[in-house]
Amino acid sequence: MLLSTYGSRGDVEPLVGLAVQLRVLGAEVRVCAPPDEDFAQRLADVGVPMVPVGRSARALTTASPPPSSANLPGRAAELIASQFAAVTAAAEGCDVLVATGAMPAAAGARSVAEKLGIRSVSVTFQQLTLPSPHHRPLAYPGRPFPPDVTDNRVLWDLDVQNIDALFGEALNANRASVGLPPVSNVRDYVIGDQPWLATDPALDPWQETPDLDVVQTGAWILPDERPLPDGLEAFLGAGEPPVYVGFGSMAMHASEDVAQVAVKAVRAQGRRVLASRGWAGLALTDDQDDCFVVGEVNQQALFGRVAAVVHHGGAGTTTTAARAGAPQVVVPQLADQPYWAGRVADLGIGAAHDGPAPTAESLSAALKTALTPETHARARAVAGTIRTDGARVAAKLLLDTISRRRAPMPA
Repeated sequence: MLLSTYGSRGDVEPLVGLAVQLRVLGAEVRVCAPPDEDFAQRLADVGVPMVPVGRSARALTTASPPPSSANLPGRAAELIASQFAAVTAAAEGCDVLVATGAMPAAAGARSVAEKLGIRSVSVTFQQLTLPSPHHRPLAYPGRPFPPDVTDNRVLWDLDVQNIDALFGEALNANRASVGLPPVSNVRDYVIGDQPWLATDPALDPWQETPDLDVVQTGAWILPDERPLPDGLEAFLGAGEPPVYVGFGSMAMHASEDVAQVAVKAVRAQGRRVLASRGWAGLALTDDQDDCFVVGEVNQQALFGRVAAVVHHGGAGTTTTAARAGAPQVVVPQLADQPYWAGRVADLGIGAAHDGPAPTAESLSAALKTALTPETHARARAVAGTIRTDGARVAAKLLLDTISRRRAPMPA
């Protein structure tokens, strides 16, 4: 099995869970991912070989200028070319390729599988890239949808045009270089006939859609048995549960003073602060003993011991906090994060912050909602509905696919 992605920690971590389940079932697995040290270490910790692809995702995410309609095609061309180079070698001898992550990366990986004649499965970790009359597509930087267009079907047609304009030329140039025919609809090529949605049905319910056979497996989560660091244990034990603040792989360009804002907002609610450095580089704002900073940590163990989780709204963090029964405040930055913020609010398990740049007052108001007894009780109730078997379900489906292909034809 080859599991291929390009993106942030939220694009890599689910593949760690799937890879471990596949190995339990006897499969040989390798992962293609960006060459970031934390990704390589995460996979090494579970004994899964990693093939580096492209440039550092962290460097690309935190670099200036941010993605735009002017630089996206060039970045996509570089990413697609790196997929053709690295994935082609990594996929030799594989039976199945799982393609996920950024759209151009998935397009390149699926093209490699096509060239090698192996089956590929397209996977997404949020449903907003899957065409449906029930929701709008995501807009790409610099290519907003016309404000007067409200019909979702029309918006999905425009989505095809936007993706082709951004990625089509680069994809087809690389395909031509290996003798593959051009693709006329990049999005539908990547999605395929039966895409997989690796999200929890309670958090992210998929509504049946004509002409699209979606397999929802549940979220791919690897149980994390790592102990919490001694210093963190001491901080947790020294007072009431703190409020966790962390924005994962987001650089937080829209809010450069976010650490100071968060500390002030949490203190306004009479709570201690536990900050996660992340790619935004959160740090202590003073030397008071009501604040503590952590780096890489077992969120599964930690989130059950905090008063609330303030985060960016990545699918993985949202699911982990929901499983732990922790109330949430989502400060969405981009892509699918406003969707997850809305889901948290709709489920009554937290609050959705309005916009990517909180003030101390706006974040404190959101925290006030999240910290109520009612929100806490609702979060605990929803936690009991979150499935834990998604990676195992997906692993069995992949192995079943191989078994069917290898089965002898009836006489």
